[in-house]
Amino acid sequence: MYVVLFHCWLYTFPGYPRSTAPRWLEALMFGRLAVVFFLVLSGFSLAIAPARKGWSSGGVGRFLRRRAWRILPPYWAALVMSLVFSWFVVPASHFGPPTGATVLVYGLVAQDVITAPTPNGAFWSIGVESELYLLFPLLLLVRRRWGAVATVACVALPVIAYGLTAPGASPVEGGGGLAPHLAPVFVAGVVGAGVVAASDRVRRLPWAWFAVLAAVPVVLLGLARGSVWTVNHYFWVDLAVAPAMAMLLAAVATGRPAVLVRLLTTRPLRALGDFSYSLYLIHLPIVMAVIRRVAPHFVAPGLPTFGFTLAVAVPVSVAGAWVFAKIFELPFKRNRSWKSLVIVGGSGPLGRNPRDRQRPYEGEAERI
Repeated sequence: MYVVLFHCWLYTFPGYPRSTAPRWLEALMFGRLAVVFFLVLSGFSLAIAPARKGWSSGGVGRFLRRRAWRILPPYWAALVMSLVFSWFVVPASHFGPPTGATVLVYGLVAQDVITAPTPNGAFWSIGVESELYLLFPLLLLVRRRWGAVATVACVALPVIAYGLTAPGASPVEGGGGLAPHLAPVFVAGVVGAGVVAASDRVRRLPWAWFAVLAAVPVVLLGLARGSVWTVNHYFWVDLAVAPAMAMLLAAVATGRPAVLVRLLTTRPLRALGDFSYSLYLIHLPIVMAVIRRVAPHFVAPGLPTFGFTLAVAVPVSVAGAWVFAKIFELPFKRNRSWKSLVIVGGSGPLGRNPRDRQRPYEGEAERI
């Protein structure tokens, strides 16, 4: 939801990273950090089951098939929707409408390697995530054989060296290049998942307070240097904040702080979580269509457009994502193959237990 609000803010007020919005709205400009949190959470949740089984992946091919089954069908459906929006409603790229190269590059989830006009600006992270899935079995192997410190070191040290050799020691992101510094972010989540399978003594440590202590220096530096500096140094900010995010997840996974756990397990948030991937995939074309095609007919630019977008685009995005998930995400989340999808998705004439339609992948309960 923060990413949705960030995009409402971003496309209403020009000049990013210099904000032209009222100062009280500047807290919405750090949507990138929410995506970093997604990647930490991804590494954390994927690693819970392996951590409980001696850091075994359960088979590389099996893991990759399950990831593709879970991620690609809704992504491809959202790609089709985004292409239609970009061709006929509002372009999503400064380079104009999508081309044949767009269809090929984004269809193959190669957008982090090859540049093409984007049909949906949110899709950049899906390319990064796919690369991290390919890396994940190797990370488990290193973690199993050499431990957590070696796992962090073998990924983080080359990335830090790369960052230090960039002009001004501040690598520029984008432009179709790889985003290597997001690998340590993912690894922070993988390592943090070890807390869930650790001894009671480790699980009882005050991970929430550790997270606060780790985050405070990053927050203070950002406040001191300003929002523009923070955005222009996301390479280092991402690396610096990832440990705090991983420790926060460890705290929540071990039941603390209780007030946050209770909040996250309330019915509305659990329901939103069920289709949050779909919301991420489809919200941006809707937000852009409202801001650039609908709002100009009703309200003035600036703050009135922002308010109009909150009132229209946010509920439409949430409702649309719920419907989208019912069709393109949840069936693939609840079934393991086309065969089970067809049988469970029907009336069950072959005698399958109706409750199977609610049964997640084997070993995936913690991840979902």
